[in-house]
Amino acid sequence: MNDRNIPITEDELHAYVDGELPAERSADVEAWLAAHPEDAERVQSWRTMAEMLHARYDSVAQEPVPARLELERLERRPRQWLYGAAAAVLVAFVAGGTAGWVAHGATNAPSTFQSFTADALDAHRLYVVEVRHPVEVGGNERDHLQAWLTRRCGWTVFAPNLEASGLKLVGGRLLPGPNGPASFLMYEGASGERYTIYSAKTENGATQMRYARTDKDGALFWAERGVGYVVSGGGDRDRLTKVAQAVYDQAEKNGT
Repeated sequence: MNDRNIPITEDELHAYVDGELPAERSADVEAWLAAHPEDAERVQSWRTMAEMLHARYDSVAQEPVPARLELERLERRPRQWLYGAAAAVLVAFVAGGTAGWVAHGATNAPSTFQSFTADALDAHRLYVVEVRHPVEVGGNERDHLQAWLTRRCGWTVFAPNLEASGLKLVGGRLLPGPNGPASFLMYEGASGERYTIYSAKTENGATQMRYARTDKDGALFWAERGVGYVVSGGGDRDRLTKVAQAVYDQAEKNGT
């Protein structure tokens, strides 16, 4: 069989960008791209995005997976966070939020804020650098993704539509959380910017929104109906707040 007669698949285009395509197939892909300018433009956009992600995250891409993100933790007993860490939390994080975002006037326990934002930012930094495998279930399977995460996590997981914010759903995956499974959703903008939504059960019924930052990445945390949410993204706090507000508003509308 002549390989040149086999149509080029999207997986092969990704493998070509990643330098993982067999040498005997590379020439076929290059010929295909020369004849299909739309695919050539997509490949170039993937390369640009990959270069941008690696420039930003190469310093953490090779770090070992944090112990708290290992899937084995799903089978372990929930950890007990020490409230003695409150002072350290108040120094390490800057309290923030938007007026009107206080849920029932409840106050947030600093240890919960610390654990959620630390886990969420670790997951964000670990997976946004991935080009081919950033998620387990792609955004083209939104209904399946929501149903799967809802079944595994034990609450209604809803993937909000953030197109008005210029973000498209990449997909999601299952992660360990502080008290069991956690939902992790990823979104991407036209320029390659990525935002993630991390959610897991929390002992706090409802909390106000608070802001945290690690290096170049920021996160906004809040809790509602026993579920904690963290929206993570770049260092532009205004942009992050608008994205988080869109997530918050849609979650409230859908009762999740």
